Amino acid sequence: MRPRTRPHRLRSAAVALASALFVTAALTAPATAGATPSPAAAAAPDYCGGRCTDILPPGENGNATLAEILLNRMFGSRPAHTDDQLGPYAALASGYPALTEAGLRSFFNDASFGVPADQVASTASPRPDVTIVRDKATGVPHITGTTRYGTEFGAGYAAAQDRLWVMDLFRHVGRGELSGFAGGAAANRQLEQSFWQAAPYTEAELQQQIDALAARGGRATQALADANAYLDGINRYVTEAYNGRTFPGEYDLTGHIDPITNAGSIAPFKLTDLVALASVVGALFGSGGGGELASAQVRSAAEARYGKDAGDAVWRSLREADDPEAVRTLHDGQSFPYATVPDDPRGQALPDPGSVVPERMIYDATGSANTATTKANGVLPGNLLTAKHGMSNALLVSGAHTDDGHPVAVFGPQTGYFAPQLLMLEELQGPGISARGAAFAGLSFYVQLGRGQDYAWSATSAGQDITDTYAVPLCTTDGSPVTTAANSYLWHGSCVPFDRLERKDAWSPTTADSTPAGSYTLVMYRSDYGLVTARGTVGGAPVAFTSLRSTYRHEADSIIGFQELNDPGAVHDAPSFQQAAQDINYTFNWFYADSRDIAYYNSGSNPVRAPGVDPGLPVLAQPAYEWADFDPATNTARYTPAAEHPQSVNQDYYVSWNNKQADGYTAAGFGNGSVHRANLLDDRVRALLRGGGKASRVSLTQAMESAALADLRAEDVLPDLIRVLRSAPVTDPAAATALQQLEAWLADGARRKETSPGSHGYADATAIRVLDAWWPLLADGVMRPGLGDQLFTALTGALQINESPSGGQTGASAGGPVSANESIPHKGSAFQYGWWSYLDKDLRSVLGDPVAGPLARPFCGGGDLTACRNVLLTTLSQAAARTPALVYPGDADCAAGDQWCADTVIQRPLGGVTDDRTTWQNRPTYQQVVQFSAHR
Repeated sequence: MRPRTRPHRLRSAAVALASALFVTAALTAPATAGATPSPAAAAAPDYCGGRCTDILPPGENGNATLAEILLNRMFGSRPAHTDDQLGPYAALASGYPALTEAGLRSFFNDASFGVPADQVASTASPRPDVTIVRDKATGVPHITGTTRYGTEFGAGYAAAQDRLWVMDLFRHVGRGELSGFAGGAAANRQLEQSFWQAAPYTEAELQQQIDALAARGGRATQALADANAYLDGINRYVTEAYNGRTFPGEYDLTGHIDPITNAGSIAPFKLTDLVALASVVGALFGSGGGGELASAQVRSAAEARYGKDAGDAVWRSLREADDPEAVRTLHDGQSFPYATVPDDPRGQALPDPGSVVPERMIYDATGSANTATTKANGVLPGNLLTAKHGMSNALLVSGAHTDDGHPVAVFGPQTGYFAPQLLMLEELQGPGISARGAAFAGLSFYVQLGRGQDYAWSATSAGQDITDTYAVPLCTTDGSPVTTAANSYLWHGSCVPFDRLERKDAWSPTTADSTPAGSYTLVMYRSDYGLVTARGTVGGAPVAFTSLRSTYRHEADSIIGFQELNDPGAVHDAPSFQQAAQDINYTFNWFYADSRDIAYYNSGSNPVRAPGVDPGLPVLAQPAYEWADFDPATNTARYTPAAEHPQSVNQDYYVSWNNKQADGYTAAGFGNGSVHRANLLDDRVRALLRGGGKASRVSLTQAMESAALADLRAEDVLPDLIRVLRSAPVTDPAAATALQQLEAWLADGARRKETSPGSHGYADATAIRVLDAWWPLLADGVMRPGLGDQLFTALTGALQINESPSGGQTGASAGGPVSANESIPHKGSAFQYGWWSYLDKDLRSVLGDPVAGPLARPFCGGGDLTACRNVLLTTLSQAAARTPALVYPGDADCAAGDQWCADTVIQRPLGGVTDDRTTWQNRPTYQQVVQFSAHR
């Protein structure tokens, strides 16, 4: 049996109370809530014909009392429905090759509307106008209201039942005040600092977003009424749970409530909490751009290495802004130009080399705030926001290419793995609402990803460039010399002070977090050109580098689009779906399927930039280079019209895994080139349809899962490496053996799969270890000699070298407070960011293959095949000699050298209950498999 995640330190008094509290909880927990339950309403119209399924591990129940937490720590028991979706989800990794239509239900939930009478586990009515039915299989709440208010009240009540602690955590994360709520662990502090840097608001500014919505009227008025009803439901449950002592035990463990006297409180939820929660979702999953400083530093280093013209050419080729070999979601030649790189850019503000210094954010630190590491782990990864990670995938095939003429979709968001999950499942049925699916905890008054009566929808993070970096001239109001320390800036000729936004955080040790007491003040300076992220000089003049995001101050605006997606009167076909997606300002790729059509739309508030501005580099803060119609008072501008967003109906198929959307739609960051993890999906769907083949729910699920176990480097780059190595006999015994093992793995499918279900060991384990060890050595050996140390280091600041399943083998780092060359272990998602395209293009060039959009100069062996082969042989031998313990050094969850464990997916505990680790899969966290058989 594997060792469980290390528990929090528990007070002996609390342990002694476990039995008593367990009895108390059993006596005080009501069988039903509130009013006498009314009979369950008939299921809403459902046109899926039993062919809609979904899954969301680990389980629906995310609340555990103190007694239940202690029992989990002592005996491994878990409350019902805590982890009952984890087993089926994990089992698909070994079960997919033999998958059948009937067998899909072994790996996915029935996502039909309603609950059959013999499957009802409980029925509750917290108000007479709403009924919450939970099914026996998964405990998912099916909420039916006879009034709109009652429906939303029930949604809030059920959300608090299932995710109260998570909701409370994230309303504090969104305000940059996690440490004072959950403890001063270093990871908690790092996380709150990153969110405060991305979306700092005063409470009045959160309220302003609500007021702006209210002023819009129409659907916005209804949305706020829905949100208020939802809050009433949350707060009703909070009151009942506190009085009944059935609230999550984390409130006891973090010192908010005394486990003996029940003294303490759970603060009521309010509308501004929902805005804070929305800002977290937007920052994590719905933004894009902002890497202009890193890009500028790559360009400066390239010009220093090769000279201006040659260096600029190298920088452009490494940037891969519109690479002709990149896999596209729209593959029929459609073009949607956006953020185009100009031939003769205007308004560039390249920082002077070595002048950039990240903006100071921490002031007045006391106690443990001065320590960078702590014994306590924190409730979330500290680099959850700053470490690059891709989200979500989608595979859709039009009815013309399926087994029964109806479209098939396998899609879902890749939101990470947590216990409990950030998302929750629900069904909402009421006036103007009819949907089932997943929603973020605390924002579940609408289903955000799921299905309606005769359609389903999902999204992947798009990440197009909606964030620009400005170089803002600094000034002083008293005539003193201007330095980079100045706290005033030039706005249209006037010297004005920055806004200073502060968040004071203080913490003390608790049962859950032993970090000693400490405090600090987080400070962000804000200009009309955005938030100050760094300071430096441009042409010797002091400037502040600011980040201006189009959705800042507008995180709540997307509520309208989500409302429409839940409304069967608003969405009834592909065009109406695309209209709803247009009302979402986050950067997402939206996908749709019904019984007749599949469709796609890319959403986001894409600012219209001044002519000639390169959005991939810092821009001079001058009126001539501002966004069109820019109004800093409201952070609004002119945005590209809907017709200019990538969109399509009934392409033969769509795939998306955070890849390029269409020709001309410029990638915001580096690395969107010839090798991308979306190739894993695209290749498999093409193979399904080749020669007139027809896709089914089973075959499309198999295609997804095969890609979920594939090693992108092995599938798409290893063949290049083998060709170079086999261009002459390999005489070194160690290298020859390693090469043979890699070739055998490639022939076996290049997948990271167990030898048998539950074996906890990979087939082709040695070859996998060799490639894991080889990749960072390859990147260094192939690229560094040509790039030079300065450019190599700068490039790692813009694009990480590797993103392996274990999160290790990262290679060199750019250093500094945040490096692109980092990752989060045990997170499942892998192979989104890396130097795969660079090596692929370079090696093909060395081999003499045609390369569209080649790198501007050869790197491997300076372009000489023999010299390149020597580099590969040397690094391969070095990799083969690396022991498992060096390649997989171990962590708090895995012993050094345990390859399978290093890769495993861990449901990161957000609270007191932990779940089992599972074998690695690179797939959506919440996932639907749908094929509608009829339409309204």
